[in-house]
Amino acid sequence: MKKKIFLVGCLFISLILISSCGYQVCQKGIQNSRKSLLKIPVVAPGAKYVGTKACADCHEEYVNSFKANVHGRIIAGETPTGQRGCESCHGPGSVHIDEEDPSKIINPKNVDAVASSAICLRCHTGDEHNDWNGSEHSLNDIACVDCHKVHNNHNEYLLIKKEPDLCFSCHKDIQAKSYYPTHHPVKEGKMKCSDCHANHGSLLNNLKTDERLTDLCLNCHTRYQGPFTFEHEPVVEDCTICHDPHGTVANNLLKKNEPFLCLQCHEMHFHTAIQSPNVKMNPGGTIPFNPNINKTSQKIEGIPNPRTTQIFMGTKCTTCHGAVHGSDLPSLSIPSHGRGLTR
Repeated sequence: MKKKIFLVGCLFISLILISSCGYQVCQKGIQNSRKSLLKIPVVAPGAKYVGTKACADCHEEYVNSFKANVHGRIIAGETPTGQRGCESCHGPGSVHIDEEDPSKIINPKNVDAVASSAICLRCHTGDEHNDWNGSEHSLNDIACVDCHKVHNNHNEYLLIKKEPDLCFSCHKDIQAKSYYPTHHPVKEGKMKCSDCHANHGSLLNNLKTDERLTDLCLNCHTRYQGPFTFEHEPVVEDCTICHDPHGTVANNLLKKNEPFLCLQCHEMHFHTAIQSPNVKMNPGGTIPFNPNINKTSQKIEGIPNPRTTQIFMGTKCTTCHGAVHGSDLPSLSIPSHGRGLTR
């Protein structure tokens, strides 16, 4: 019995070792594949690695502060070059030291955006960075060092500035929207740009969602998720059809005030309390049967009013259609067949 337990234990340990080796080989293959696609800056020909202590002769301040940096605490085996410290990012420094020539060492700020980012992407191979090369930032020649500062920096994620000030330094139009009457509380410090945006790229417009844009909004606005028996198509398709999440003049982040927003998709329909100027009234104030308005033979009462357009355009659609995001209750209006989203 003991012999069987011993054999099972050995087999289990062997499986763990094989799986671990297979994972390391797979990771190495991924890193090699990424390295072949990345445009790594070229160091001075013949340069060799000399170690961080040699850098301290001139750059003592950077070397001392680097010890407290997360990049300074990694081991050599965690880097593609097998080096740790300064040379894991800046490349071998022997020629730079001998000739005291700044051009003989890699400085991420002095190379183009693609090459600069490639230095970081050799190590930062996680899911968050897989879409960087197709991101809006990368396509607009933004490099990692434009937002991140490795040395002498105590900000979260080594950002040059804290959010949203960092994002607003480029996105001035979004900054202006944050001062509109209705906006998400970003400038108030209750939200961050990165709560919604995948700054390193994603499959959908640099947003933290891989499928529908609506799914991102529903992470917080769960009461609108449904499914509902009676749905409003824009809620299912894309919240930004009606809303601008960065800020608007209209209430509730609507792109336009009601009823003008609704009239972009819906025609102005007959209001049961007022007379339309295009409808000829019967004697006594009743409206003739019209299959486009009334699906039954029941007559709809109307009250003649010369200010029909003024009253209609000054009335919000949600005054009646309150469940605009969807409902399980049928509306009582006859023309809508229960789909009026009135309750």
